[in-house]
Amino acid sequence: MNSIQRLRSSVEALDAVLAATLVSRLAMTVAALCVASVGHAQDLTHKAAPQTQPLLVRGATLHTVSHGALERAELLFVDGRIEAISAPGARLTLPDGGRVVDATGQHLYPGLICVASTLGLTEVESVDMTIDTSEAGDINPEVVAAVAVNPDSWWLPVTRRNGILTAGVMPTGGLVPGRVSVIRLDGWTTEDLTLERDAGLHVEWPFLGGAGRGRFGRRGGAAPVTDSDPLARLDALFDAALAYHKARAADPMVPVDLRLEGMGPTVRGERPVFVSAASVEQIESAVLWAAERSVRIVIVGGRDALARADLLAEHGVPVALTAAHRLPHRRDLSASSTYELPAALEAKGVRWCMTIPLSGSANARNLPYEAAACVPYGLARDAALRSVTLSAAEALGVEARLGSLDVGKAATFFLADGDPLEVTTRVLAAFIDGRRVDLTDKQTELAAKYRAKYRQLGLGR
Repeated sequence: MNSIQRLRSSVEALDAVLAATLVSRLAMTVAALCVASVGHAQDLTHKAAPQTQPLLVRGATLHTVSHGALERAELLFVDGRIEAISAPGARLTLPDGGRVVDATGQHLYPGLICVASTLGLTEVESVDMTIDTSEAGDINPEVVAAVAVNPDSWWLPVTRRNGILTAGVMPTGGLVPGRVSVIRLDGWTTEDLTLERDAGLHVEWPFLGGAGRGRFGRRGGAAPVTDSDPLARLDALFDAALAYHKARAADPMVPVDLRLEGMGPTVRGERPVFVSAASVEQIESAVLWAAERSVRIVIVGGRDALARADLLAEHGVPVALTAAHRLPHRRDLSASSTYELPAALEAKGVRWCMTIPLSGSANARNLPYEAAACVPYGLARDAALRSVTLSAAEALGVEARLGSLDVGKAATFFLADGDPLEVTTRVLAAFIDGRRVDLTDKQTELAAKYRAKYRQLGLGR
């Protein structure tokens, strides 16, 4: 190689090094901008302080859900619990040190509940570092969603400003993504947010194909079960969990298996399995599997639930419908079929509630409008309200604490100037366990900012 060739090679090598350095610096800059963006997205609202004095809500119409509406009734709550509810027009005695909340002309509702979401587990869909919905591997029964919830997620204040004060949080990805948690939408820490650490196991039911193939398929006969069959793997997991807990009960010296330890309440039927299932074959397969194993389940999704409403009603399986605002999935269905589904299920005796798609948690604030959209298609308004309050609480197993205005339940409710199923209604105040929560968020701050601009220009108030 002559000197000119050597010089050319050296120049090319130097160019390659400089190009690599430039790419590296560019990547670091992009990463830094992403981190800065995530940091800017942090919720900066103040968390509510504990209730320190008895509060008496006076003058409001109480929409109890469990026993109708009470006009001009009063509600007393102490230490985060509902202490007393008056008859319409009657007065309660204010305890010493208490304060009256004048709610004349307003409406008091129990906090709305979103059964299925990834609130607090994801922030910016395009930034991997803000997504904590899943773990490596296909079967993770030891994973608990609450552990990964970000209490400073900016989706929490946006959601609670519309009256959604409680949510089920579900890990996703794989056959058994982990365990569902129930959270309050306000708190300083993950522990503050957590209402129910383990509400049940989440299983993403495998797709069985149009012929319903598989052990619990009803069309085309039974197919052989192999080690690669997802249902066989699910059975093996539950068999192992049953054997493990029987062994631990007989001999406490049996080594602890963290993957199986948390499955005890589920395999014993104390906690449900939340089964993500949409098609007829998935729903049928899941219900029959649960019946064979004496396991309680809740269907999440339920797109084709009406086709097996008889089976769902027979086994008492509730369905958490994921949204009405979607296109029909088959050409032979009418454009209104998604809105007609809740009323049709109710007529068949199927227990149901309304939720949102797990992938749409950024729009969890629209939960009441999903239920409201079904009212013109045969669903009673009271049933629509129940679907996002008491029915949702029942699906999550927290109906003894939430979902209605009843003495002894948590003081988790909100005051509004109208019906929360109407888009024009404003939530005026909200309480979680008796704590009055902040109803400001990024959107209210932006609204105030730009109103100030036009006030400065003399164009607004």
